[in-house]
Amino acid sequence: MTEAAAGRRREVMVVLPGLMLAMVLAMLDNMIVGTAMPRIVGELGGLTYLSWVVTAYVLGTTVSTPIWGKIGDLYGRKTIFIISILIFMAGSVLCGMAGSAMFGGPEGGMAELIAFRAVQGLGAGGLMVNVMAIIGDLVPPRERGQYQGITAGVMSLAMIAGPLVGGFITDHLDWRWAFYVNLPVGAIALALIIAKLHLPPVNRTNVRIDWAGAALLSISITAMVLITTWGGNDYAWNSWQILGLGALALLTLAVFILVERRTVEPIMPLQLFRNRNFTLISIIGFLLGFAMFGAINFLPLFQQLVQGATATNSGLLMLPMMGAAMVVSIFVGRAITSTGKYKIYPVIGGFGMVAGMWLLSTMDVATPAWETGLYIAVLGLGMGFLMQTTMLIAQNSVEQRDLGVASSTSTFFRSIGGSFGVSLFGAVFNNHLLAELTTRFGGSAAGNMAGNGARMDPAAVAQLPAQVRTGLLESLAVSISGVFSWAIAFAVVVPVLAVFVKEIPLRGASPSDEKAATPAAG
Repeated sequence: MTEAAAGRRREVMVVLPGLMLAMVLAMLDNMIVGTAMPRIVGELGGLTYLSWVVTAYVLGTTVSTPIWGKIGDLYGRKTIFIISILIFMAGSVLCGMAGSAMFGGPEGGMAELIAFRAVQGLGAGGLMVNVMAIIGDLVPPRERGQYQGITAGVMSLAMIAGPLVGGFITDHLDWRWAFYVNLPVGAIALALIIAKLHLPPVNRTNVRIDWAGAALLSISITAMVLITTWGGNDYAWNSWQILGLGALALLTLAVFILVERRTVEPIMPLQLFRNRNFTLISIIGFLLGFAMFGAINFLPLFQQLVQGATATNSGLLMLPMMGAAMVVSIFVGRAITSTGKYKIYPVIGGFGMVAGMWLLSTMDVATPAWETGLYIAVLGLGMGFLMQTTMLIAQNSVEQRDLGVASSTSTFFRSIGGSFGVSLFGAVFNNHLLAELTTRFGGSAAGNMAGNGARMDPAAVAQLPAQVRTGLLESLAVSISGVFSWAIAFAVVVPVLAVFVKEIPLRGASPSDEKAATPAAG
């Protein structure tokens, strides 16, 4: 290790705990809430709105991510990072108060929770992108692999700890602590960031934020997510509501492209997509988010309702996936730093993800917990090869001055993929479940069991008559495995696209030296 590299390592390791804690906030929250969702639905009602609790968070994250990345490039990342943490913590407090006496009780509690999750998502959009961009500010691409391997390892640990903490909270405390637990973690992260993070000042004058582009992109994204959420479920695909949303999405997207071409500091610079690697890795990130985050949202539901696991045990059953992802991520990060080679990893990861989704699609009501654990371990292997490699390739495709917007754009495509995936797979799940229940119990009973007011938690299911309980569990198992079957169609495209990624040498100069450098064309 050179003296310069050793100095950078010391600098990064001083601030890394604060960065990791901030990232853990977003990761931990998603996993805790996922584990607690059956209990939340049991108290607030609204099984068919389950996916919206996740969709609102992901949508808030998605629409804000490009803005966070761009204003970080323009005004400096430290202050922007701190603001995003504060917004996330405020959203956490509000989520914990949803449906409480202060807001009028459980009636309407699910709508409140969905709205407050959107606020929480707005803050979360600045957490992940700023962590990645700050590491990019401090470390050149060639050395970034080992730190991003550490980052992926911490993410995996958070994803392991999340279900365990969520399970403990759900089994022993009020589900509201699934949100309040973010407050002490956020406070520690804030203290470390304020005290330890020192970045060079940003010397850009006469800068303007592209608010028009941000608004147009947000409207277009929201319209597209509503289409995937409501289409074929609340409204027919050829209804005026769905067709109108489609027209709105296309119109605002077209105007957005025109605005981005003319503005001086676009939220999403379109010239980035002239680079082949950046375009390919953005599409791969979209598909990764779509297939993975959209589908694994239903694993805790399968484990707790179909397999009868407690919330805590449901968290433990996620360990094989997260453990596999953590080990592989650290290995891949070190290998990239050592060799400078990265192309093979997203290819392997894509095949691993396809295999995991296919195995999960074979589950039924008789599938034992150990078998589910084996299947999700395979999925975890694929995640480990993909998670940080996609970000590294995206950052290596741009100049240093655009590092933030490249990080945010890469995160954006993964987030929008997750948003679409959660929405679409939520609609798939609801339709399959209603069809299965109708076949077994008739239309009226099916509507009551899967309707908006359904309170389907493990305790309520256990009290059902044996014949009804068996039919319900079989319907749930078929519906959830059907979600994973749909996910295969999107996951299979990932390794195909990854084959066309060009192996461009990772730059080894320090970030300050890179400001005048132009990356090789992809």
